[in-house]
Amino acid sequence: MRKLKTQQTRQTKPGTKKLSEIAKHLVLPDGIVTTGWPAVRDQCAKMGVFHDEWQAGLGRAMLAKTSDGTYAAGIGGVIISICRQVGKTFTIGSIIFALCIIFPNLTVLWTAHHSRTSDETFESLQSFAKKLKVAPHIAAIRRANGQQQIVFTNGSRIMFGARENGFGRGFADVDMVVMDEAQILTNKALEDMVPATSAAKNPLIILMGTPPRPVDPGEAFRTRRNEALNIKKQRLSNEPIESDMLYIEMGADPDAKLDDWTQIAKANPSFPHRVSKKSILRVKKNLADDDSYRREGLGIWDDDRDLARAIPEALWAKTATDTALAGAPTYGIAFSANGMRMALGAAIIDGDDAFAELLDADEGALDDGMQALAKWFAETDNNGIARWRRSRGIVVSGSSHTPTFVEMLRRQKVSPKWIITPNTPQVLAAAQMLDNELKAETVTHPEKDQERLDASAEIVKKAPRGKDGAWAWDSSTSDGDETPIEAISFALYGARTSKLSGAVPAAKKGGTIL
Repeated sequence: MRKLKTQQTRQTKPGTKKLSEIAKHLVLPDGIVTTGWPAVRDQCAKMGVFHDEWQAGLGRAMLAKTSDGTYAAGIGGVIISICRQVGKTFTIGSIIFALCIIFPNLTVLWTAHHSRTSDETFESLQSFAKKLKVAPHIAAIRRANGQQQIVFTNGSRIMFGARENGFGRGFADVDMVVMDEAQILTNKALEDMVPATSAAKNPLIILMGTPPRPVDPGEAFRTRRNEALNIKKQRLSNEPIESDMLYIEMGADPDAKLDDWTQIAKANPSFPHRVSKKSILRVKKNLADDDSYRREGLGIWDDDRDLARAIPEALWAKTATDTALAGAPTYGIAFSANGMRMALGAAIIDGDDAFAELLDADEGALDDGMQALAKWFAETDNNGIARWRRSRGIVVSGSSHTPTFVEMLRRQKVSPKWIITPNTPQVLAAAQMLDNELKAETVTHPEKDQERLDASAEIVKKAPRGKDGAWAWDSSTSDGDETPIEAISFALYGARTSKLSGAVPAAKKGGTIL
């Protein structure tokens, strides 16, 4: 009896904190009546693996079961937002090794977005498989690229691969899926992976990663977090709401100072007893900038800071003005991908300075759709000069309706020289230009009467395009409209690059550049 008691006390490190004490956000699934943790804990002990209190709590919650014996988080999944250097691979990896030993023929997919990360995880768990007390359970370790896997003597196996190479699609009868680098996980990629578990009797999907950057395609991760925080909020208000997911977030306070070791300990429960100060400083030194360290080193989401907006609120307010510049405008027209929305913007430049605004239905430009807009460009002033001739060009983008609208402009006798249809690199450059000029405060926008543009600035995100860091504007919400910001981006880009000239209207305080 004494020997058993000694073994039990060794299974967690004395003095470490519980999960509920260190988690910034903890949302448990409903219907928990038991957990598969005790069997896993005992198997880990046989392998010589002992967990901290918070790791044991994570395992207990992750393997929680309902009355029918299935995982309580089997539908919504296990979502873990955690900074680097905490030991998530060791924690999740040791639990999965124990499960593979306990349950014969268990199949696990472990994916990361990048091949480099997947390879590093495989190397780490390959070393774990070679431990003296683990090796007897291992039948084979296959190292061939695209076929990396650890095979157990009882038929269980863990397969590794990168999502960027298409790994994960086409599998069937998978019991568990671990999606590392969840900050780079699109809803489409998640949808491709989930069917692999459809035939399993008791599947479990685990998403884990650091808070995403603005340019990361982390909509799946961000959506799950928003859902979890909403559940937590309603539960705190004693409002009835059910949860089929487990959400765990560890992180420092949003306004934490980067050199505050108390905050670092708050974000990283493995510091300092498992992770040294030198390891933390090494991570900080090798990250690109302070914001990267906040996300990856401190677990702070941009959503909890002003950086939650691709265009920060303070910056948008700072670049607002009540005076338009004098000069010939360049117009920008953006069509949404589904063709349901469009926006008309205009920009004027004067040396290094620029002014951009949204010309919406209030000005009569969009009242009756594309045909009316084409006619609007052909309207003449008192001198008989058409509006398009008084401009420095019309930039039109959006594959849904651009060809049709361009043809409408030509029917209105608009010169082809004035019609600019940017290619993909130019569309991306236009987005980057607006972003850069807002930060440099070289472009301003109207302070008043721009509700649709202001609303667009609140919800736009930087959606990655390609693998070279390029991005385009997109909506961060299902009902948001990115086209106003796109329209002024195209107008600004056209104004900066056009070699055309036009008549110069007078600037009006609080006015418009129609």
